[in-house]
Amino acid sequence: MYEPNRPLEIQDLHQESPRQGEVRISMEAAGICASDHHATTGRMKMPLPVVLGHEGSGTVVEVGPGVSRVKLGDRCILSFMSLCGYCRQCRSGTGLCETHALTRNMLFDGTVRLHREDIEIQQMGKIGVFAESVVVPQEACYPFKDELSPQAAALIGCCVTTGAGAVINSSVASAGMTVAVFGCGGVGLSVIQGARLMNASRIIAVDVYSHKLEFSYKFGATDVVNSRETDPVEAIVELTGGGVDMAFDSFGGSITTAAAFNSVRKGGTAVVIGLSNPGESPPIDLYQMAVSQKSLVGSFYGSANPHETFSKLARFCSRDVLDVDSLITRTYSLDEVNDGLEALERGEDGRGVILF
Repeated sequence: MYEPNRPLEIQDLHQESPRQGEVRISMEAAGICASDHHATTGRMKMPLPVVLGHEGSGTVVEVGPGVSRVKLGDRCILSFMSLCGYCRQCRSGTGLCETHALTRNMLFDGTVRLHREDIEIQQMGKIGVFAESVVVPQEACYPFKDELSPQAAALIGCCVTTGAGAVINSSVASAGMTVAVFGCGGVGLSVIQGARLMNASRIIAVDVYSHKLEFSYKFGATDVVNSRETDPVEAIVELTGGGVDMAFDSFGGSITTAAAFNSVRKGGTAVVIGLSNPGESPPIDLYQMAVSQKSLVGSFYGSANPHETFSKLARFCSRDVLDVDSLITRTYSLDEVNDGLEALERGEDGRGVILF
């Protein structure tokens, strides 16, 4: 990506060898996520040029000096948050590494491994998986067993962890709770599966597309609300007799966040997962927030150390209680990446994955 609102370009770039603590990964699968689309439209700002793609899986084919966490031949889920292990956030057990945030789309030493002549090219989330191979920090790599498909592993790298993780890692989630999920893309469908894993008694899916709502039943939705046709807050309050215990905004916007907040019962919790435009604020009645003792919280990348959540989700897949493969409704080659982004913009069901 050289500038927003233009198709991504497929190019041959010079890729340096891995340096200290880095590995080269031969990519197997890469999911096409809404955040990639946000970047291409300029909604998500980042230094350019950059190779996009931040959920993927592949095999270690080269290791740099000092690598101890993975070895040649390991098949890995890639995390777009590499945790240094030393900053305050890492020491406290979160996935909000300060060192990663400081270096962002460059490697930990503040340099890049991709060049086009004298142009330095960065990698989204230090991985930039819309590529045949990537050089990444070893901290980005979580080895997985062969029974997990590469495409399922790729989606665990972002959308499943972001969605299901927000539920299973929540301190207020409980068995038998009632849940509303705003937005039924890949992340929203993963929230629904996370709620099902927590034995939620009612899971209400909300979206503007009837076909996406129908698709949500496959993953555990018990009720659906088309917010183009019905006021979702009124519908949820009526369905539950006062509001849900937890509501999740997987879309990320002032309207959906306000609706999620207003749809929870007294003492309930609304969780913002989707990324809104910077500076955007929801119209929240602070008086009602206080007297109703409602909570509005944020969740980023599953609200925990990503690798810990990867481990849980991979085990759920192995026990057939989490269905990631069925989220995938279309596959592409790398040179079809722009077709995948367009399908995402059209609101097609499920997720698209690039297979290498």
